[in-house]
Amino acid sequence: MLRSVLMVLFLGFVLSCTSGCLIPIYSGDPETRVMQLVNSSEGLRLVPDEWQRFWFLDQPNHMTIYRVHGGII
Repeated sequence: MLRSVLMVLFLGFVLSCTSGCLIPIYSGDPETRVMQLVNSSEGLRLVPDEWQRFWFLDQPNHMTIYRVHGGII
């Protein structure tokens, strides 16, 4: 009897972990949900800029396509 109760509890725990959230994070109303998604993804819009700043890709390019003498003429 105890073994079957523990097995049912364990099975219920495993199924509840794989089925998603019990309380949804976003509203059920489509208009409210869109606003919530926009507000939560607002920070993700800046990720490419941060990535370019991290790899110094936003710096000016000092190499020219023209051959420069470099000496005193």
